[in-house]
Amino acid sequence: MSTTKIQFDLEKALEALKSGQDLNGKNGFLTPLIKQLTEAALQAERDRHLENSGEPNRKNGYTTKTIKTPSGSFELDTPRDRAGTFEPQLIKKNQTHLTDELERKIISLFAHGNSYQAIRDHIQDMYDMSISNGTLNAITDKLIPEFKSWQERNLDAVYPIVWLDAIHYKIKENGRFVSKALYTLLALNIEGKKELLGLYLSDSEGAHYWLSVLTDLQNRGVNDILIACVDGLKGFPEAIQTIYPDTEVQLCIIHQIRNSMKYVASKNQKTFMVDLKAVYRATTKRAAEIALDDLETKWGKQYPVVIRSWRDKMGKSIRLF
Repeated sequence: MSTTKIQFDLEKALEALKSGQDLNGKNGFLTPLIKQLTEAALQAERDRHLENSGEPNRKNGYTTKTIKTPSGSFELDTPRDRAGTFEPQLIKKNQTHLTDELERKIISLFAHGNSYQAIRDHIQDMYDMSISNGTLNAITDKLIPEFKSWQERNLDAVYPIVWLDAIHYKIKENGRFVSKALYTLLALNIEGKKELLGLYLSDSEGAHYWLSVLTDLQNRGVNDILIACVDGLKGFPEAIQTIYPDTEVQLCIIHQIRNSMKYVASKNQKTFMVDLKAVYRATTKRAAEIALDDLETKWGKQYPVVIRSWRDKMGKSIRLF
């Protein structure tokens, strides 16, 4: 069976997004990806049809039509067969629109790329029909290598700064909505440019999984990180030190503030925030310690957990990012 190589340049797309280029629209960089993934899936459908037809048949070029999507329009090359018996299912013969749902599922393959079975399940859901395992394999075999290549690419040996955070989403899985954590690693490289190092999907956020993520970075060539910016997840700094013992771990001030406000009564939050600003906006550590003493004098009896948390973090570097 012939294969179709998807030429979409993810690194170039990320640079385009950072430079201000539109995600959607006629000149958006997302539309070519939708086009190439869709054409690859259609060709896999046609190839599977030829294999299973049981009659003399062969490829017979393409039919071009305009497809409209929420991200922009593009010219789709639909493969044909000589006998005219091939009926594409992803984009039917008279179909000229891709739905929002279908587009979201194609895009989400990026986030699901670390699980072969997850991608197969995703494409099954995308087709919304009963498809044989052979057909699913034919489709995913065309798509997976491109995503795995990006995920497993070699990285620089040293990164001055790496931001590590997990974003939590609700997604539909097996007919119900479940929470997933998308582990995101954004770095500042030695050229002063931001670089997305990787995306990892898990059921929840935890220091143990972060350890596996950091191990993957090391295996991909990252020997040292000068500064790692993280939230206040328990065990996170220790996980970093296990793989990168010389890395300076800096805690995110935004996460610290948000965690603190969870313990403050809503009626006191506005006033408390005014007093707290004197702590995290202090220009020196000594000034921050004095401001924290004043905060404890005023609020210590009501919110001892909050004060204790800031005392604990005061000995560590806290950086806003």
